[in-house]
Amino acid sequence: MIQLPLSKLSDVGTTIFSQMTQLAHEHEAINLSQGFPDFPADPVLLDHVNGFIRNGFNQYAPMGGMMVLKEEIAVKIENTHQAVYHPDTEITITAGGTQAIFTAIAAFVKKDDEVIIFEPAYDCYEPTVELFGGIVKRFRMSAPDYEIDWNTVSGLVSEKTRMIIINNPNNPAGKILKENDLQELISIVRDTSILILSDEVYENIVFDGKPHLSVCQYPELRERSLMVASFGKLFHVTGWKTGYCAAPENLMDEFRKVHQFNVFSVNTPMQMALAEYMKNPEHYLYLNRFFQEKRDFLRQGLAGTSFEVLDCEGTYFQALKYDRISDLNDFDFAQELTATHKVASIPFSSFYKDKINEHVIRLCFAKKQETLERAIENLARL
Repeated sequence: MIQLPLSKLSDVGTTIFSQMTQLAHEHEAINLSQGFPDFPADPVLLDHVNGFIRNGFNQYAPMGGMMVLKEEIAVKIENTHQAVYHPDTEITITAGGTQAIFTAIAAFVKKDDEVIIFEPAYDCYEPTVELFGGIVKRFRMSAPDYEIDWNTVSGLVSEKTRMIIINNPNNPAGKILKENDLQELISIVRDTSILILSDEVYENIVFDGKPHLSVCQYPELRERSLMVASFGKLFHVTGWKTGYCAAPENLMDEFRKVHQFNVFSVNTPMQMALAEYMKNPEHYLYLNRFFQEKRDFLRQGLAGTSFEVLDCEGTYFQALKYDRISDLNDFDFAQELTATHKVASIPFSSFYKDKINEHVIRLCFAKKQETLERAIENLARL
């Protein structure tokens, strides 16, 4: 048999999210692993989709996206962050947040460019950087606080640093960046050509009255940043795989050079429906309250257990430290939890290159009340 060359990502296997979801199916466990809601989207939004399909919006959208949707996005950004983006030249509709991240990295990261990421990190960052020949430099945030030592981050910067990727709010840690964090980031990139890729897909899920601080609110960051967001997170429709990227025109021009050969354009009737739905800002402004109720219910339900419930400032993920329950590493513990106690989670080690084990798992609380009740009942038995 002919010996074929290995692919660029030959050492990359199936994601932990697929693994744990499959395990949940096998053991008929409550799936709090993969980050998707188990409740339906608003029927009003679904009716919009049906209407636009019936009215003939079923062909290719423009490469950059439907203008009506980009205009609504521009309004949202201006109202929530007081930042102005031109809908035609500075906003592109993408096939989900992950495609936007992939495209941004593909457009700007060249061989031997260095990219700084913060672990625990969403699992698409590192392989995408490596796919295009870049070198990942990691700052490791640690349990239980997951704070950033910016002096250490500054020490990672070199003449080869091309990009810094931030995730705010952070998946899986549930932490948000504060004013001092953004000011430190500004100091690091000032007088450099470093780009910022800001993954803000959970921007509208921040709790306890705390603000979401976007890079677009800071002129020194906005001019060098590609900001990514997701309608899947915004409107409980992760399967639609629709998101967007906002960036200054000079960066967006380069982004679209890759985008046009990657997906070219995105689902037309979904775009039209989202644009119509976004005309009522309350459809996304209520999310903080909606998900805080779910977070608080889960936290209160686990308060009397042996789990240590870590801080959760944003996202719809709750981190739990379990070292008072088991000495198992987090991957083995997550498997045992799924098989024996019928609750599927994600081990935090999956978000670190070196698979560091701090005895922490992640639960998704974007679930129906009865789902969370059953999960709490099972977990309380440990």
